[in-house]
Amino acid sequence: MSHFIVRIANEHDVHLAEIICFQMESSAKARGTGIAKRTPEYIRQKMLEGKSIIATTRTGAWAGFCYIETWSHGEYVANSGLIVAPEFRKSGLAKEIKQQIFELSRKKFPTAKIFGLTTGLAVMKINSSLGYEPVTYSELTQDEQFWKGCASCVNFEILQSKDRKNCLCTAMLFDPAKVNVKKKSDSGKLLKLFERLQRIKLAVFLKNKKQKELETINI
Repeated sequence: MSHFIVRIANEHDVHLAEIICFQMESSAKARGTGIAKRTPEYIRQKMLEGKSIIATTRTGAWAGFCYIETWSHGEYVANSGLIVAPEFRKSGLAKEIKQQIFELSRKKFPTAKIFGLTTGLAVMKINSSLGYEPVTYSELTQDEQFWKGCASCVNFEILQSKDRKNCLCTAMLFDPAKVNVKKKSDSGKLLKLFERLQRIKLAVFLKNKKQKELETINI
């Protein structure tokens, strides 16, 4: 039996919005990446709309959270803001939350494409198990409001320099129109390929960054 209760958040959870926002920002800083910053009010609204999943311990302590965002007039859905309390990380809770937010997204928006951008290998593996496949950025929503959310990321300069066609994040997409069309083995091969490309992109980025630092010193 799971040590956690993972369920749809509601009005009784709104008092947790501030700690959730704080942990989201703290986690992003620790990883050296950025996220689309959200206010406690925004998180509370997601709870009241029934568009988020919350996890608590059996004793009622907050343990994790994730919410749904819609883009391009509902054509695309993103499962955003996945966060697990520090003391419960590496417990398998992230996978439980991702599973339930994915199922909630499918129920509320059955024809929408579900996508995500991530630098985390663990999240990539979870997404792959749910049926997501690595894709190019051109296959994601082109909604300007979504891409503005990347402005708070430390790698935003890279995204801009690539004309929003590439960055350090790997793009992954679940297309309901393609369910059961491709074999899982094909998805696994694609994931391995994108993992390799992810390492190459990171290596190039670090090399360029070091070169710029040296040029600055020599000026």
